[in-house]
Amino acid sequence: MSVKSCRICGEFKPLTEFHRASGMRDGHRNECKSCFKLLAKARYDSATAVARAKQWRIDNPERSRAYQAEYRARPERRRAMRDLYYRRTFGITADDFDALLEKQGGVCAICGCAPERAASFHLDHDHVSGAIRGILCLDCNQGVGKFRDDPGLLERAAAYIREGRTTAVG
Repeated sequence: MSVKSCRICGEFKPLTEFHRASGMRDGHRNECKSCFKLLAKARYDSATAVARAKQWRIDNPERSRAYQAEYRARPERRRAMRDLYYRRTFGITADDFDALLEKQGGVCAICGCAPERAASFHLDHDHVSGAIRGILCLDCNQGVGKFRDDPGLLERAAAYIREGRTTAVG
């Protein structure tokens, strides 16, 4: 096993204790991971750049809001934020979501409508197992949620609606 000396603490450690860096002769940074972490923390704690940026946002609220809005509106950022949301919340990628929607024909799995905005589609999942069931429009997703994913409750609601059509007061 190869070892290397840390330029900060001077200890000899295995290469696994050093971050990889392709520009270095041996392919690893010159400071060990623990020293690198301390350096990064010290840089962050001094936070002169962070403080300057924060002060600029305070001094220029309109420009800051405009920049943030423009940044979030960029197609690549929107895609990245969407991908991050699906990965973090459901463990799938935006590409997986798009493939599932395409498999459904680009419409809601319950009512078959295609909302005007793609953002109106919601990933429906079982709240107990976490299993993904399909993609629904906002109304269907909220409807299923209001009935607490209970098929018996949904069937009773359907029977109630059917019954009401035949015994309507009028």
